[in-house]
Amino acid sequence: MKNLKIFIIFLIMPLFAFIGVHKYYISVTQIEFVQEKQSVQIITRIFVDDFENLLKERYDKSIILDEKNQTLDTDKYIEKYLKSKIKIKINGKEKLLMFIGKEYDLDVLKCYLEIENIENINSFEIANNVLFDLFDDQQNIVKTKINSKQKSFILVSQNEKAMLSFN
Repeated sequence: MKNLKIFIIFLIMPLFAFIGVHKYYISVTQIEFVQEKQSVQIITRIFVDDFENLLKERYDKSIILDEKNQTLDTDKYIEKYLKSKIKIKINGKEKLLMFIGKEYDLDVLKCYLEIENIENINSFEIANNVLFDLFDDQQNIVKTKINSKQKSFILVSQNEKAMLSFN
């Protein structure tokens, strides 16, 4: 009986080693078309530690994503990266994203982007490759509110684009 207990303990103990090891890599991007302002407003939420690691690897080892201790060029690198990884076409034409700013919310960085001078949207296409270059299992959740219609989808490295039609 004692040997059976020892056997079970040794059988089960290695399983506990895997609890808490797996980390999920997720970003959430909210997109809203505010017709009266002729503006597409975008908020992208990315975990600070993941984003900091990526920016250090890609641009500068000294980058620190911390409200009180960040380096001077932090916003420049954030803007450069987001503009290279989030591509939006409205009515078939690629649009320029403007980086408005960012704010820290505990362990999440909220980045604000905008596309101006949009009178109407008949079609909307987004490619969101944020963090795909660092994490193979990254998932980017996109939630849209365009023309009073809400849609959500998950973009992964094998399928990083989504297209909406409003005709």
